[in-house]
Parts: sequence; C-alpha cells; structure tokens
Amino acid sequence: MNRKWVKLFAISLLVVLMISGCTSNNGNNTPKEPVTDGKGNVAPEGKPATWIADRKIKGLVFMGSDDYTEDMNPEVKAKVKELTGIDYEIQIMKADHSIDGLIAGLASGDLPDFIAFYLNDSGRPEMPVILKAAREGMFTDLAPLMKDTKVYSKYLEKGFLPLDTEFGVMFRPEFKGATYFEHMNINREGGQTTNMVGGPFIRKDIAEALNVDPRTITSTEQIYELAKKIKAGNFKDSNGKVVTPIGPAYWGGSEVGALFQDLEWGNTEQWIKQDKDGNILHEAETPYAMKKVDFVKKLLSEKLMQPEFFTIDESRATEGAVNGSWAIVGNMHSMQDFNQDVHYLPIGPIKDVDGSTQMKLSFKSGYSGWAIPTTTEKPEDIMKFADFLASKEGKLLWKYGIEGRDYTLDADGKPVVKQEVIDLKAKDPNEAKKLGFAGVGNEWGGILGSTDNDDLVDFGEKFWADKANAGKSKGAEIIAEYVNWNKRRAEAVIRDVYSPKAFLGEFAKGTELKAAFDNYKDSLVKAYYSKTTEEAQKTLDNALKQMKAAGLDDYLKLLKEKNADPKTKVDL
Repeated sequence: MNRKWVKLFAISLLVVLMISGCTSNNGNNTPKEPVTDGKGNVAPEGKPATWIADRKIKGLVFMGSDDYTEDMNPEVKAKVKELTGIDYEIQIMKADHSIDGLIAGLASGDLPDFIAFYLNDSGRPEMPVILKAAREGMFTDLAPLMKDTKVYSKYLEKGFLPLDTEFGVMFRPEFKGATYFEHMNINREGGQTTNMVGGPFIRKDIAEALNVDPRTITSTEQIYELAKKIKAGNFKDSNGKVVTPIGPAYWGGSEVGALFQDLEWGNTEQWIKQDKDGNILHEAETPYAMKKVDFVKKLLSEKLMQPEFFTIDESRATEGAVNGSWAIVGNMHSMQDFNQDVHYLPIGPIKDVDGSTQMKLSFKSGYSGWAIPTTTEKPEDIMKFADFLASKEGKLLWKYGIEGRDYTLDADGKPVVKQEVIDLKAKDPNEAKKLGFAGVGNEWGGILGSTDNDDLVDFGEKFWADKANAGKSKGAEIIAEYVNWNKRRAEAVIRDVYSPKAFLGEFAKGTELKAAFDNYKDSLVKAYYSKTTEEAQKTLDNALKQMKAAGLDDYLKLLKEKNADPKTKVDL
C-alpha cells in the first residue's frame, strides 16, 4: 500500500509540475510578454502600452483663447492620466497681440515644459522671434527625440513634409540636421482638402427673384451689375429693413480677395506675383491697385457696399449675415451653421487676374508650432506625449471624448457620436464645450497632437458627427454638389511652394520691409475711403515709396533667386 501511495503521489506531483511549467509566468519559468508601444519601449508592469511617465507636463500657449482653451474636463484629464501617466496642463498667455506675448515670454526666461505659438509658414511674424531664441540656445533639438516615435518620425521621412515646413521652418540648413520647432497640422497625404466652398455668397431667394445663376458671376464687373439690380429690387431682411447689396465678410471687416479676385495681384495680403514676362512685382507697381480702389470707391459712392466693409467688427458682420441684411456676404464658407438650409448660395468663383477659375491647392501646409525649452527635464517625455496625442488613439480621445459617454464604436471600430451630445451642442454650445474635446469646441489636444491628419481614414468621417447625421455639413454637401466640387477638385493644381513673404526673416531689411508691407495694407483701406482718386493715388504712391526705401527691389530679386531653386519654389 505504501509503495502504491508513493507511486500515485509521484505521478500527481509530476502532473502538477508539468501544468505549473506551462502556465506559470513567475519565477524562472516562461516570462510574461512585456507590454510595448510598438517601438520597443517597454511599459511598466500593470501599465498600458501608451504609458509614458508619472509626471506633470505644463505648456504655455501664445495663441488666442478663441482658438484654444486651457480648461480640461476632469474625466478627460483622468483618462489622459490613466493612459499615459501624464498630468497635463496648459496656460494661455493673455496679450492684445499673441506675438507680443511670445516676445515677453521668451524674454522672461521662465518657461514651462513646452511652448506653442502661431506659425502658418516661415513668413509668419513669429518666425524671426523663435529663430532668434533657437540660435541663442533656448530650445531643445527635437530631431533625435523624433526617431523613436510612431507619428512624429514621419517628419524624418523624405517627402512627408512640405518644402516650407522642411527647409523653412524645421530643418533649416543653418541648423545642420537639428530642428528646434515642430510645425503642426500637416496632412498625411498631399493635396488633401475638404469639400468646403468659400468666397462670396448671395441670398438664394434674391438670386431667384432676379433670375440669376450665381455660378455665372465670374467677374467684378458682373458683381457690380448684380449689386445694382439688388438695390433696385428693394429686398428686405428678416427685420423688414432694406438689404445692403454687398455686405462684409462673415468674420468682420477685411480685404476679400475672393470677391475682387480679378483685381487682386497675387494672394490677399501677399500682393506679390510674377507677370507673363517673368517679372516679379508688388501690386503697388501694377495698374491693379488703382483699378481695385476705383472699383471699391464706385461701390461705396453708389451705396452698393456696406460703408464699413473693411472695418466692421465681427459681431455686427455676423449678425448682418444671419439676419439676411447682406444680399451678398462678401466672404463666408459652406460649413457655416446658419446656412445649413442653403438659403445662401456661392457666387462664382471670380476669375483671377490671369482669367482662371481653376482650383489651386497646397501639397500640404502647416499651422501653429511648438518647442521644448532647454530648461525642461526629460524632454523625451514631452515628445512621447505629443506622439501619443498625434496617434489614432490619442486623437480619438481629444477629438471625440470618452467612449460610452460621448460616442460609441461601429462595426469597423470607428466612432459614432451620441445624439445627446449633438443635441447639447446645438442647444447650449458653452455647456457642451465643458465635455472637453475638439468636437464640441475644446481644442486642448490639437496643440501637440494635430498632425498626420486624415480623419476620413482614421474615423470614417471628415468632420465630427457626420455619420450621426448631425447636419453640420449637410448644407455643405448640397453646396459642393451645386458647384460641381468633385470635378473642380479633380482638375485642381497642387503646388508645394513658399509664401512670397517667407524669406523676410533672412532679408537684411526684413523688419523694415514687413512694416512697409503692413503699411500698404492700411494704405489700401485709406485709399478706398479717400475723397478723390488723386488722393487715393497719392496714398498708394507713398506706400510704394516706403516699400522701395525698405528694400522692395532687392527682396523681389531674392524671390527670383529662391524661385529658381527647386527646394524654395515660391507661390507666384
């Protein structure tokens, strides 16, 4: 019996040891597979693959509160902490002008873990400011930190970045492979665009009453004739008041290139273009400046244009559009919430000075940027956190909120926004914003995470809540079909070019010339409101003299040299 018991015990022990050897993940047996982030970085035991570090990251944002908010929803903040270990906080630097805040912040030397700033392109006024700081050793070299990232490592791949971002902003030759800023909002694919239609819009009922197809209006002369018919028609707004034929842009007083396209020499606020003989000229050197002034003065004198077209504040301009007080809104776009019933239709497009209406698209373009001061401890954590926010998982959090609370997932794993969130945004936008994600207007994540963008691929929709039939882009779809947007997009020219003002930072008299360019913009408005044509001409002549004294001729020569280099092709 003892021998039999010993035999049974031995067999049982052997079975236990075999099972233990197969199932145990402890001791010296088969170890548990480590959790990694896909780049070989191992997360601490019990933490998700997205884990970075148990620390606080604080950023100082030199951009307006209209674009970004420093308030984070507690549940969203907790989710960020759970996934990454990061206690994230941003502060918006309050200043009348964002660049003034940036200058003051850099001068103080007291900077947090990262800073963010406006930076559309290398011609933006902020560029010389941050370049100076980089040259003085204030920022960390980000190039080596990007190598081990999932998303930002794409910035190191040939052909991913547009020319201006690569050679004008980030990997400038002077830095010899180093880079001290991250340029943001770079699309994943070149030539990406939405079906948003912008430019002047006319009230549909007025166009129908006048038997006018707005798509056939392709010149400023036709705009003038249409405005006269509107005035004679004695049309009323929603308050029963007579409409103004041509009202300002939806966002307030400004130069509206889309309305005066055949009188604008180059892009609005650039006003630099190459003529058919290859000469690069500023608008003030061409007949177009006075042609435009004469046209505007005619509209104003005949009371066909809102008197404050170039100076009116945004609230009054928007109110006029919403009330139908402007028969023609000088500039708006098809995503405007108030026009989702399409009671305003797009005009044109107006031909440019070359007589073309062909759509022109950038290969890619950037918007905003950020940098890490050299005083920041473990800057690699900030880079890893930015990379998480730029990943699909990170974007899902800061663009769509929390699963179950704000959205559900469809069969393809794509977010479907909950109807109660859509309804809340429509009913009380400020309350909806407290939910804390971009879809409801809280853009905290885009500062570090909005890049490598392709929402249609990642989330199954170009705009937040499209799949849930929120109606935000319903009107836009109708308008896109109305203007045959797909055909226009298929025939578009895609260009990878620099802004004509991108090289002011390296031009010896760049500061003076920028001031002279700004003065020209102001002088145009002054000329529009001048009492006589002679007075207007004198105003523009003086503006040109100032630009010439500030080195305009030499700068235009520089543009010709830059344009001859494939790496610095200019938008001319």
